[in-house]
Amino acid sequence: MSSVKLINQNAEIARNAIAINAAAAKGLQEVLKTNLGPRGTLKMLVSGAGDIKLTKDGNVLLHEMQIQHPTAVLIARTATAQDEITGDGTTSNVLLIGELLKQSERYLSEGLHPRILTEGFELARNKALEFLESFKISKDTASDRELLLNVAKTSLRTKVEASLADQLTPIITDSILTIRKPPAPVDLYMVEIMHMQHKTSTETKLIKGLVLDHGARHPDMKKKMENVYILTCNVSLEYEKSEVNSSFIYDSAEQRQKLVDAERSFVDERMKKIIEFKRKICDTSDKNFLIINQKGIDPMSLDMFAKEGILALRRAKRRNMERLTLACGGIPVNSVDDLTPEVLGKAAIVYEQTLGEEKYTFVEGVTNPFSCTILIKGPNQYTINQIKDAVRDGLRAVKNAIEDNSVILGAGCFEIACSIALQNYKDQVQGRAKLGVQAFADALLIIPKTLANNSGFDPQDSIISLQDGHREGLKVGLDLVTGEPMDPELEGIWDNYRVKRQMLHSASVIASQLLLVDEIIRAGKGSKGQ
Repeated sequence: MSSVKLINQNAEIARNAIAINAAAAKGLQEVLKTNLGPRGTLKMLVSGAGDIKLTKDGNVLLHEMQIQHPTAVLIARTATAQDEITGDGTTSNVLLIGELLKQSERYLSEGLHPRILTEGFELARNKALEFLESFKISKDTASDRELLLNVAKTSLRTKVEASLADQLTPIITDSILTIRKPPAPVDLYMVEIMHMQHKTSTETKLIKGLVLDHGARHPDMKKKMENVYILTCNVSLEYEKSEVNSSFIYDSAEQRQKLVDAERSFVDERMKKIIEFKRKICDTSDKNFLIINQKGIDPMSLDMFAKEGILALRRAKRRNMERLTLACGGIPVNSVDDLTPEVLGKAAIVYEQTLGEEKYTFVEGVTNPFSCTILIKGPNQYTINQIKDAVRDGLRAVKNAIEDNSVILGAGCFEIACSIALQNYKDQVQGRAKLGVQAFADALLIIPKTLANNSGFDPQDSIISLQDGHREGLKVGLDLVTGEPMDPELEGIWDNYRVKRQMLHSASVIASQLLLVDEIIRAGKGSKGQ
């Protein structure tokens, strides 16, 4: 009788924990294996409401799938944490954890203690991270647009089809280069991702300016303006109720009218100042004026603006107020008392586009912008969602390359080279821990094996030809079209340094922890019978 049963009669115990954990890891690995790489297949996720999502993004799959096995949940959380930290590498992480446990089973079945294996894993991980430092290629990535294009393309081709990935590549690269303000870190929130459900995905484009998801609230306001001065403000242009409860008593219509006029005069004074300022700035007919306000503008104020030829947008998002000043210039104002020409932004053209019930306002033709918009178009919602997920990962990939100032050769090149380096390192390790190093070296080969398998080639042939190439001193990866070794640098296939580093670290830690679990016990306070 288990000692836990003495404490809790209702406890449920699984003794063969390592086999259960390995089975869960291999099960999750099998689910995601077919999605790896540019030639990977798609998964169709159908919700309870019948909504369809087509994706091969590991992060989306792990978030959207209902996973019940506790070990699989733990691995999924580790992989999604990797995505949150680095923006990519989710599928690779799951594959590596599953393969580490799979390789461990061989040695455990022969009576090797899990602790010996985990010691070998730790040695192998430290050596692999050391090898990664020597294998990375340091470059001035921020000034090398061609390299950043290749980094973005490598990431995007694993998420969407090649033609769409090639179209999105310059959009994503240029958006990052637009918002970059060294030495400050790249703020991805300054790239607004807007979508319009019409036309096709090939209509997706980069707008060096801003797209707002609302339009003017007055029918007489202009739909298109050129040579536009932009005032961004956070000023209430509507009647506001007092913060204290109060009542007013009047005994004639004249007194009531005086009360209404007094309430209105606060807003009218602000309106007069803005209109006078506009008249001073727009002294010729070819100049136009746009107000984007974070707070409300009431119908009477909108009518006054429309008569003056001013386009006014109300209740803009706070993030868009930040983006506007970075894109168009100017300073956001919280008061209309000190309006000067310096607070105004400038745009060559502002126009409104209506799509069904929705209105969109485009602010384009800005000079030296530090904010931009990626406008995603697609015929249906799941196409738009798929592109959004790919764009998000592509942005992170380019950002990582700029911040790391280094890149890693892709197409399985690093995994093969690291595996060979660990095989050589194994001879320096004393005792049975070298078996853990051997298991780690073999597990790394799961990435190029899966790439070959998903492309329709024999994994063994591909691995042997790649290993032969590396032993001859060549840095080669797998060509997914021919199945032959090729030079990833010439083909422009680059991975992120931080993604590989995080993958090596987290996969080995989680695999080691799972190996050291000897019993799975359901005996918490929430279990049945308590």
